[in-house]
Amino acid sequence: MTASIRKSFLCLSLSIFFLSSAMAQEVYQHVSSTDIYDYLDELSNAQIITLNSAIKPYSRKLIAEKLFEANNKRAELNKRQQKELDFYLKDFSKELRPDKNFDKRLDFFYYKDSLFTFNLNPILGMSYYSNDSGSFYHRWNGAEIYSYVGKHLGFYASLRDNHESKRLSDPAYLNQYDASNYKVNTKGGGDFDEMRGGITYTWDWGSVGLVKDHIVWGDNYHGSNIFSGHQPSFAYLKLHLKPVRWFDFNYFHGWLVSDVIDSSKTYVNGNSNRINFRQKYVAANMYTLTPIQRLQVSLGNSIVYSDQNVHPAYLIPFFFFKSIDHSLTSTGSNFLGQNSQFFFNISSRNVRNTHLYMSVFVDEIALGRATDKEKHSNYYSMKIGGRLSNLGIKNVFLTAEYTRTNPVVYRHYIETTTFASSSFNMGHYLGDNAQEVYL
Repeated sequence: MTASIRKSFLCLSLSIFFLSSAMAQEVYQHVSSTDIYDYLDELSNAQIITLNSAIKPYSRKLIAEKLFEANNKRAELNKRQQKELDFYLKDFSKELRPDKNFDKRLDFFYYKDSLFTFNLNPILGMSYYSNDSGSFYHRWNGAEIYSYVGKHLGFYASLRDNHESKRLSDPAYLNQYDASNYKVNTKGGGDFDEMRGGITYTWDWGSVGLVKDHIVWGDNYHGSNIFSGHQPSFAYLKLHLKPVRWFDFNYFHGWLVSDVIDSSKTYVNGNSNRINFRQKYVAANMYTLTPIQRLQVSLGNSIVYSDQNVHPAYLIPFFFFKSIDHSLTSTGSNFLGQNSQFFFNISSRNVRNTHLYMSVFVDEIALGRATDKEKHSNYYSMKIGGRLSNLGIKNVFLTAEYTRTNPVVYRHYIETTTFASSSFNMGHYLGDNAQEVYL
C-alpha cells in the first residue's frame, strides 16, 4: 500500500472513529460456535428476536443484546429454551452488566472495571471417530482472550494448535471439515495451528476493524454458497453500518493466499528455496434492507483481484466493483480483467416458527450472455431452503435445503483470481458442477 493510500485510509478511519461517543464495543464469536448460533436462529424463527442471519460472525455484544431481549419475553419460551437461555447468559451477560455480581460461568481469569475488561480461557479438546474403515482422532489446545478498553475499543485473539491422526482437510475433499494448512508430518497425520483475532472500534450505529477470522455470508443450514468460511482464516479490513432499523451495510477488504508462485521474487537461500506467492485480494459488500418486519433482502457484490498492490478504488466500500474493473482495464484485454461476483439473499420469518430463504451467487455476471443461446448462461449457484421449528411438536426441527451450482462457478481462467484462498474454495463446499439435497 502506497503512502498516499495509507494516509487517506487513516484520515477516513479517524473521521469515522470520532463520529460518536456512545458506549459500544465488539469482539466476534467464531462461526464454529454452532450451539449459540442455532439457538439465536431458533429464537428468531419463533419471532422472539429479530436477526440478520445472512451476515456472520456475530459480535458478543449482539449476542448478549439478543439474549437479554429473549429474557424479557421469558414467558414465551418453553422449558428447554429457558434452560439454554440461562446457560448462555452466564457467559454473555459479561458484555452488558457493569460488574461481576451475577451468576457467571467459570473463567480462568476475568477482570472488569469501569475502563478495562479482560477475559482469558484455555482451550483443550479432542474428538474421536470410528467405523468399519478405521478410526480417526483430532486433538487441539491453546488459549483465547478478549478485552474491551474504554467505551469503543475491543480486541480478541485465539490460538489453537491441532493434531490429526489422518488428514481430512484438502482442497480436493468435498467435505465441511475445517480447512487447514498442514505442517510437514511423515506419519500420515497432520499438524496445523490457527491464529484468529482482531481489533475493532465501535460506535452506536457502526464499527470498523482489522480482523483475521472466518466470514459466512448467506442464509444456510448446510454450507453457504456465497462466502462459506470454509477456507483458512485470512486478514481483512471490515466496516459495518446500521444507522436505521431497516438498513444494514457490511463491507470487507481481505488479503488472500494465492498459492501461485511469483518466480520473479523466488530465490535460492542456502540449500532451500525462498518461495513467494503472487498477491491476491478480495473486496465485498452487502446491503440488507428490511422493507417489512422479519423480511430481509440483501444485495451485494465482490471482486477477487491480483497482480497489483492494494487499489484505493476497492477500499471504497459502497462501489459496484465490476464497473471499477472495467475502468481500470480500459484496453479491453480479457487477460487484464479481474474476477467479479454478484449475489443476493432473501430471508423471511414472517410466519412464526418458519424460516424461508434463498440465496443466489452469480460469477462473472453478463446480461448479454444470459440472452445469447450460442453462449453459456451466466455461471450461478442457487440455494433455496426452509426450517420449521417447534411446529406442532416441541423441540423438533425440520430442515430442507436444495443447492445447485453450475459448472465453472467459483473458477477463473486466471489462476491468481479464482474464488479461493490457500487453494480452498470460498463458496459452497461442493464447488462447481454440483447439486445437493439436504434434509
